Amino acid sequence: MIEASVAAGGGWAVVCAFLALGYLSGSIPFGLILTRLFGLGDLRKIGSGNIGATNALRTGNKLLAALTLLGDVLKATLPILLAWRFGEAPAMAAGVGAFLGHLFPVWLGFKGGKGVATYIGVLLGFAPLGVLVFAVVWIAMAVLLRYSSLAALMATLIVPIAYLVLGLTSAAALSAVLTILVFIKHRSNIERLLAGTEGKIGSKG
Repeated sequence: MIEASVAAGGGWAVVCAFLALGYLSGSIPFGLILTRLFGLGDLRKIGSGNIGATNALRTGNKLLAALTLLGDVLKATLPILLAWRFGEAPAMAAGVGAFLGHLFPVWLGFKGGKGVATYIGVLLGFAPLGVLVFAVVWIAMAVLLRYSSLAALMATLIVPIAYLVLGLTSAAALSAVLTILVFIKHRSNIERLLAGTEGKIGSKG
């Protein structure tokens, strides 16, 4: 099945090319770049030190946070949409590459973000229905428990299951791999959740 998908997409050379393209796109640290452009310094020295939209919001600038979120989503979506012209396998490769680029950007010593926004970007480009599932679960969990990290973790956990139920096996496999990586990158959040010290939505710091 994988070999057939790769062959239909033009071969392993095309798949590897989009894996690399996705990585380069995903490794663009929009949060870091935009924070500096807004004259707010190094985002890595603010709040949690993360380069994503959640930490960008801790600068107090909502426009900065929104633009960071948009950038982190689209840097995965756009290469996937381009790769779809060559088939499913290149599109999957572009998604994986973009996600890995965000998590482990070469420009920042392989120390990147936690991947939630870019995860959404991959869903949007590969199988958009997953974005709706993610949003519903995230909102429900956020309203009930007020933990952004837990809401994101639960949403990423449910998305592959939803894809599988819908018969979208490739999307289920792709999102399952990304979900594992999201959980790995959220190790510290999980530890704080278990210890009862994780900050809730609306709290400062």
